[in-house]
Order: sequence, then structure tokens, then C-alpha cells
Amino acid sequence: MTFRTESRLTIASSIDEVWAYLADVGRWPEWAPTVLAGRVRGGGPIQPGSRVEQRAKLMLGLSRSRNQEVTVVEPPTAMAFAGPMGTSTARWGMELKPVNHGHTDTMMWVEVDLTGLLKGRVQRVSDIEMVAIKAAVESAARKGAVS
Repeated sequence: MTFRTESRLTIASSIDEVWAYLADVGRWPEWAPTVLAGRVRGGGPIQPGSRVEQRAKLMLGLSRSRNQEVTVVEPPTAMAFAGPMGTSTARWGMELKPVNHGHTDTMMWVEVDLTGLLKGRVQRVSDIEMVAIKAAVESAARKGAVS
């Protein structure tokens, strides 16, 4: 069964600042609770066809390698990825829209083939990640540190 979850919130920073933060794969551990480290294979920015290599958290303090393919890069409005989620393949992405006074409507979506029991967990993790993204980008913007 394929299902889709969406988490949406408004970040008090410009679309370019939000895009720069999300496109920096090395910063994903700041907002993604399952990511210990991330990088684009071969370096450089994310682009369609490139691979994002991650060190992912497992239970009991263990970790494993995980790779995702970059499927969409449309600066500064959309990025998407495909890769493993447990034993399933998932697709996920971010969609950004500028809104009033330098704010950004930010939506994370996840599509995955899993049982309904795991749907709630995927939604909870997405919601947690979105709150962490908002806090990081808004904090950096207040300090003038977003690149």
C-alpha cells in the first residue's frame, strides 16, 4: 500500500535562505533525527541523478550507510529524493513557496509503500523534522548567518 504524508509550516525567512539550508546535505543531521552524517557523492551541490550518502541511525546505538538518489532540483522551489526507508523504497521532497513579508511556506512530503501501522511514525518524524528546520533557519536568519 502506498501512502503519502505531508507536513507544512511557514518559516520566517526568505525562500532563498530556506533553500540554501535544505540544499546543504551536510546540515541534514541538524534536523533529521535519523541522519548522523550526509554528503553528496563526489561533492558539489545536489542535482538530478546525484547520490546523497548518509550515515543513518539504527536502534541500540548502531548505524548503517544509506544512499538516496536526487530526483528533482528546481531552485528555490522544489527538491526530491528516492531511496530506502527500512525495507521499502520511499520518495520524499520539499516544496517551497514565498509568502508575505519574506516568509516561506515549506512543505515536506513522503510517499512510501508500508503498512498503515508505520504511517503514523513517518508523519511524526516529518513533523519533528519540519519544526527543527524552522528553528534552525529562523535562528540563523536572526543572526545573519544563513548563506
